[in-house]
Amino acid sequence: MEPISRKNFLQSSGLLLAGEILIKKPGALASETAQRTGPDAKPAQRWALKNVRLETGFVYEDDEVVATESGLFKVEIEDGKIKAILPNDPKANATNANGYLMLPAFRDMHIHLDKTFYGGPWKARLAKNRSVKDMIAFEQETLPDLLKTSTYRAGKIIELLQSKGTSFARSHVNIEPTSKLDSLKNLQKAIENKKNTFGTELVAFPQHGVFYSHSEQYMKEAAAMDIDFIGGLDPNAIDGSVEKQIDFIVQLALDHGKGIDIHLHEGGEPGLRTVEYLTQKVVENPALAGKTFLSHCFVLARLEKPKLEETAEKLANARVGVISTIPFGSTIMPIPTLYHHGVTVMTGNDSIVDHWNTFGSGSVLQKANLMAQLYGQSTELDLSRCLKLATCGILPLDKKGKQQWPKAGDEASVVLVDASCSAEAVARISPVKALVHRGNVVYSN
Repeated sequence: MEPISRKNFLQSSGLLLAGEILIKKPGALASETAQRTGPDAKPAQRWALKNVRLETGFVYEDDEVVATESGLFKVEIEDGKIKAILPNDPKANATNANGYLMLPAFRDMHIHLDKTFYGGPWKARLAKNRSVKDMIAFEQETLPDLLKTSTYRAGKIIELLQSKGTSFARSHVNIEPTSKLDSLKNLQKAIENKKNTFGTELVAFPQHGVFYSHSEQYMKEAAAMDIDFIGGLDPNAIDGSVEKQIDFIVQLALDHGKGIDIHLHEGGEPGLRTVEYLTQKVVENPALAGKTFLSHCFVLARLEKPKLEETAEKLANARVGVISTIPFGSTIMPIPTLYHHGVTVMTGNDSIVDHWNTFGSGSVLQKANLMAQLYGQSTELDLSRCLKLATCGILPLDKKGKQQWPKAGDEASVVLVDASCSAEAVARISPVKALVHRGNVVYSN
């Protein structure tokens, strides 16, 4: 690849304002004020990074991993993909990564971008210990007002996620008689504004119950729109029947070629019956395998070990995944057991500063750190494995220390962090210095 000029790089990446700062401050990618996340940000065509830190292997003592080796490289990017990983050339005409560690861009796989207080005045959630049905009644009163600013606030949350190294999110979006399809339409506007800088999947989510709020027709209309998954909510507690709600969701997903992602907060026999019945339906309909997920699924945390092992094996065999928000308190999800059986496990921020939850940093790297603490994953090897929670399974090194990412042809969605290795990044929740989405620099600090 021929060297490109700084002018050509800036033009191709769409970072003209960032370019002014690059010229003033050599070695910087951009500044916070130069972050470009609007529809005018075009994917970079051809450019390169030098002084990029990549993990190369593990250091062993007495068969134990005690450290991670890394080195500096030059990474060439073209048309949104990694073109080549080359020996470093500090004098190359390329953007300087300043020795920061390159990792796969993070992915938030459970969030509600459509309803939030974020982007407006501070507001804590209301009294705790309200039931889901209490919150449904509250939403029916407040959603009309929230919808007035939902496009703007969704955009602000996306920018928060980007600043934390996330370039992709699966967002649930309310589909119910109060907001009808307006919440979806407003969110789609926000996504369109960020289409060159952020990736999304959308879940049509009957937050007020499919039958409890008579949302059937709205769900059918949403399923025919530009969404990816059909959602659900506590089939027994909200709609009064595990089978009725799941049958509706499964048929809607099959009719429209969508996946399934159901919120399950219920424990006890109804919660377990939901898990088992959904798993059975996926086995009966192989088109749903690998495309079906249970979000939260707190019932798994309350099962006795033999039943948990049996259930995890069934989930893995049916290729039904679990999206865990890794809650604090007494409900600690059995993530190590799920991993052991080969269940796909992902995470997300869920609610960020809204009427459901006061907290939420926007960082899925923080979720990986929390998982490491909860399950005692404190060694170099264990910490490095925990990174997969933030990256949806992509790790720079395999468990033997062989480099497996990045490779030529991989999507150029990467994050630069101020860390020496994955283990340190997880343990310290290392600061994000830059985010590249499909070859386009969209955030830099």
